[in-house]
Amino acid sequence: MTVSEALKTRKSTRAFLPKAVPQALIEEILEDAKYAPSGVNMQPWHVCVVSGEKKRTLEQKVIEAFESGHKEVMDYAYYPSTWEEPYQSRRKETGLLMYSTLGIAKEDKQRQMEQWKLNYRAFDAPVVLYFFIDASLEKGSYLDYGMFLQSVMLSSLEKGLATCPQAALAEFPSIVKEELGVASNKLLLCGIAMGYEDKEALINGYRTPRIALSEFATFYH
Repeated sequence: MTVSEALKTRKSTRAFLPKAVPQALIEEILEDAKYAPSGVNMQPWHVCVVSGEKKRTLEQKVIEAFESGHKEVMDYAYYPSTWEEPYQSRRKETGLLMYSTLGIAKEDKQRQMEQWKLNYRAFDAPVVLYFFIDASLEKGSYLDYGMFLQSVMLSSLEKGLATCPQAALAEFPSIVKEELGVASNKLLLCGIAMGYEDKEALINGYRTPRIALSEFATFYH
């Protein structure tokens, strides 16, 4: 697989096989990803790899908090407080495409809610990676972290694993940090669900569109 093929093949997988991922394979992936670039080589990543009983315990606590109506403030603002165009339209299109793939009507709020709660179970992937960054670091390190996350996903793809990057896994930072024993001076950025794709699952046929090159690139000569 070439880099170009990997970039075009990678997708957010939302249904996984109940097949364990060897720790040695995850270690290989993180060994690959650690070569991602970072400003003055700060390497701002801190990863917690969670599976088995620990994963089940953590996700149950998060789901209980969600169902009880308990809300937390994320450690940083992932999305804008006010949605403007073209981002609002792209956001809406993405949601409608997913629900139409699953046959969930726009009016069926109950099924939409059940689908949303799957986020907190990392879509039942056997492994979830939680990513933290020191609170003292600035926006440049967030750019570095994005390159590290992409490296994790591309290395996973090369090794036969599927992934789904999830901001939703950072919606209950205090619960996650308490359960994993992570210091309060670390910010929870996101999670990545990881495992073997269930290729029979309808949801995994869902793909989001990409805008044309002419819409985001300007060439000067």
